[in-house]
Amino acid sequence: MLLTTIQNSIIFTSDFYFSVIWIMLGMAVLAFMVLHRITAGYGMMYKKKWGPTINNKVGWIVMEAPAFVAMLFFWILSPRRGEIAPSVMAMLFLIHYFHRSFIFPLRMRGKSRMPLVIIMAGFVFNVVNAYMIGGWLFYVAPTDYYTMSWLWNPLFILGTLVFLTGMAINLHSDHIIRNLRKPGDTKHYIPRGGFYNYVASANYFGELVEWTGYAILTWSIGGVAFVIWTFANLAPRSSQINKKYKDEFGEEYIKLKRKNIIPFIY
Repeated sequence: MLLTTIQNSIIFTSDFYFSVIWIMLGMAVLAFMVLHRITAGYGMMYKKKWGPTINNKVGWIVMEAPAFVAMLFFWILSPRRGEIAPSVMAMLFLIHYFHRSFIFPLRMRGKSRMPLVIIMAGFVFNVVNAYMIGGWLFYVAPTDYYTMSWLWNPLFILGTLVFLTGMAINLHSDHIIRNLRKPGDTKHYIPRGGFYNYVASANYFGELVEWTGYAILTWSIGGVAFVIWTFANLAPRSSQINKKYKDEFGEEYIKLKRKNIIPFIY
């Protein structure tokens, strides 16, 4: 009874789904403009003015895990849960968020703090993001859209290669950042190697590539909306990080001529 009620819920209707997509696209444009003026106070941009904080590792888990849990929820409760192609695509999403939620935070070094307001905003966004992807894969997509043959469709193959490439860039970039300091060191250093030779935020570039690949392999409006949101969120922050490096390291960094997030372009 509960399962049937959930499956027939208004949130899984096509009209509701596309309304959420259009609202999120509009909010992405707004966020892109606002975040160029406001610096989100976490990580290297942490500021006390953002209010109450908790441990950075705990904050990351609370913020990112809802995407993992929500996708599982949408998958398990769907009448399409046994279909192979949507399940494979959901697994790719879950692999990313399992790492982001439960591995990445535990490998963080230092004793940074994260504002609760940032955590709550991330929590809500990640639930909506899982809905945009999972809602499409398991509820809204036409029933014959993702047949088994989708797994050898050129779009799926190309998108998966791009997705895995982005994941590799992201993981390697995180490794570089994580090993900039020795235990007990609190100084800032210029990250070098990998795509840090081209952009200030190679980890963000990897994530952007990753979700571009996901939009291709799912060939979905939800995937496109998430790519746009990823850029809207990370591009302004990468610009602020680039400026911070220039202010902190001066000519040593400026002469590297790094872009913000997309090599040779932006």
